[in-house]
Amino acid sequence: MTLATDLTQCTAHELLALYRSGQASPVEATQAVLTRAHRLNPRINAFCLLDDEAALASARQSEIRWQSHRAQGAPVGALEGVPASIKDLILTRGWPTLRGSRTIDPAQPWDVDAPATARLREAGAVLLGKTTTPEFGCKGETNSPATGITRNPWNTDRTPGGSSGGTAAAVAAGLGPLSVGTDGAGSVRIPAAFCGNVGLKPSFGRVPAYPLSPFGTVAHLGPHTMSVRDAALMMNVLKQPDARDWTSLPADARDYTVGLEDGVRGLRIAYSATLGYAREVHPEVAAAVQAAVSVLQALGAQVDAVDPGFEDPLDITTGLWFLGAASVWQGLTPAQQSQTDPDFRAEAELGLQLSAMQVQQLHLRRGQLGSHMRQFMQRYDLLVTPTVAIPAFEARAAGTVPMDPESMLGWTPFSYPFNLTQQPAITVPCGLTRDGLPIGLQMVGPMFGDALVLRAARAYEAVQGVARPAMD
Repeated sequence: MTLATDLTQCTAHELLALYRSGQASPVEATQAVLTRAHRLNPRINAFCLLDDEAALASARQSEIRWQSHRAQGAPVGALEGVPASIKDLILTRGWPTLRGSRTIDPAQPWDVDAPATARLREAGAVLLGKTTTPEFGCKGETNSPATGITRNPWNTDRTPGGSSGGTAAAVAAGLGPLSVGTDGAGSVRIPAAFCGNVGLKPSFGRVPAYPLSPFGTVAHLGPHTMSVRDAALMMNVLKQPDARDWTSLPADARDYTVGLEDGVRGLRIAYSATLGYAREVHPEVAAAVQAAVSVLQALGAQVDAVDPGFEDPLDITTGLWFLGAASVWQGLTPAQQSQTDPDFRAEAELGLQLSAMQVQQLHLRRGQLGSHMRQFMQRYDLLVTPTVAIPAFEARAAGTVPMDPESMLGWTPFSYPFNLTQQPAITVPCGLTRDGLPIGLQMVGPMFGDALVLRAARAYEAVQGVARPAMD
């Protein structure tokens, strides 16, 4: 079948409609994406593993199910036949999960799916492969001694961000409309903003994880997509309970696509341009976000310019993060330690300097921040900010910049607070810089308000649209 539609540029929502009508098939879509991936991946390094054989076998099974559906009304999965990828921190049966590291032996049994992987398979998604990550997901850019430098499809001299940088680059470049990322300090939202995609960090525990992250309860899993509709579709799948995660939330019967088009009229939105402490926000980022807030007002939201009233929690975030790095580091042999990313080594060394009392104080201060934001969100339905303070910076090798809290996360002051508070937060594209780099708008909801942030993001996306990079 020959289509005028480029299947690699279709959202999951659009692909499902094409499958339903018989205008396209999962095999056609998967072949198109794999062909594009083999052409573009050498330039952007989004995938560390592509498995054509497994993907096409899965697509053929999906095609049979769609044929039965059209002929007899047989059921199909919620993501039946949609190409998708998995960040290489997340266990995937049959494929090694190397976590961006040379310290993990690929020659071992890989016979377990993490909850997110299992749910995607059950929903009929076609898994293409694993996307690149910095070693152990340790930073907000994607480079490692194991997999090299991952690059931004909008400008390959720039980083896609991290640590879900491969995920972001794949979705932006048309290498599958769906991917699963992780977010411990912004690692879904940073690369989504840098690459012009939609990225959702759900309420902590809404998407089960196994095994749990060594970086603790700041680490979330979430959908990374071409559209808000796709994020809602993925949430319906990913939120299913899994008993292996003792921190996961109770079952959620909500259909996240219901009410998605209800708009923002009457919502109370707090708009904070700096969160009260961000010292340097790029002027083009600030202007684009201000314009996006005006759009929300025009759509009927009640917007107050107000800061939430907390101090920069950078030292809380990096302290807990460095502690997690130290725990991983101590589980490595000296030979393995010698093979690691210098940035990861530096984080671990900083973590080893923390005393038990210092760690306890970090946890207490985190609790105070969480309580403060629970109270603040009683006054507002949403908090809106820039996603990242700057556009994508230069793609660079691991170890280029000395590791300290400021160099690690100082340029993304809007993302990490909401890992500490565990609130849902989404980023949607809100424009381009004069240099053609994407800018992200962040919407933060009250705890468990995942449907609300999706609804608000969709209201904005519906009137503004989403630009795609010209990468051929």
